Amino acid sequence: MLLPLMAVAAGLVLLVWSAERFVDGAAATSRRLGVSPLLVGMLVIGFGTSAPELMVSSLAAGQGNPGLALGNGYGSNIANIGLILGLMAVISPLAVHSSVIRRELPILVAVTFLSALLMWGGVIGRLEGSLLLTLLAAMIGFSIWQARRSSSDVLGAETEESLQAHPMSLRAGVIWTLVGLALLVLSSRILVWGAVEIAIGFGVSDLIIGLTIVAVGTSLPELASSFSALRRGEHDLVVGNVVGSNLFNTLGVVGLAAVIHPIAVGGEVLLRDWSLMTVMTLLMTVFAIGWKGRPGRINRLEGAMLLTLFVGYTAFMVHLVVSSAGAL
Repeated sequence: MLLPLMAVAAGLVLLVWSAERFVDGAAATSRRLGVSPLLVGMLVIGFGTSAPELMVSSLAAGQGNPGLALGNGYGSNIANIGLILGLMAVISPLAVHSSVIRRELPILVAVTFLSALLMWGGVIGRLEGSLLLTLLAAMIGFSIWQARRSSSDVLGAETEESLQAHPMSLRAGVIWTLVGLALLVLSSRILVWGAVEIAIGFGVSDLIIGLTIVAVGTSLPELASSFSALRRGEHDLVVGNVVGSNLFNTLGVVGLAAVIHPIAVGGEVLLRDWSLMTVMTLLMTVFAIGWKGRPGRINRLEGAMLLTLFVGYTAFMVHLVVSSAGAL
């Protein structure tokens, strides 16, 4: 068991480092090639921070562990809202000004409910996975169209400030993009192997490991970028990171994994994991959009509520792992 634990630890460290290099390089390269700051914030940074989830879930599905892929996708969504957004709001209340984020939040809610319909039959097959990927492609097309119409959005301004804070030449951007991508693949392979071995050793499903260790680990790049944005007072970039990442996880990560290998879905996923993810998504949407004259803002109390839900869920999942290990 020691070697798998070391593999997971090493894989996570390398995954976080390579993901940051990949996103920084891709964002700088895109900006140097003339892509608008808003589009860089919406797609390159928002979706790019989900590269670890995509790599890990694709490899897991390809190796016959689709439960790990599903757990990673949905578990990362829970971690993004509860751990990252909740913790950031507790540190400093998050004011949401971006109209782009406010438009994307209802889309995220709709996609979340759609995922339940696709799981209702007990399996997310290749057809359902293809549908999710098609919706992702449509979402990317919509984002490009939206960026061209709303180039003055707050999210674009904050992205430009972030890029200026970490200047990078085109050559350096391309190099770090390629290096980050190569290391993402390597670290994902190490992490998946270790996670599967731990699941076998503890006698739990790969779904549980995906929802806990792997999900939190692959969400660490979002946590790092959110801390950096929070220090610069870029609140919309913090929220946009989470919204973009969750959209990509639900559509792209789960969709691609299902196309590679159909995913069997037990009833507990809908009752336990999807239900919590949906509640947290709805709460985030209500807090961030604002209602009846209330400005979009996630205050410390609301952040603490999201963080508490995450801590409670994680404690319950750890209890399941410990109970399974004790029964062996």
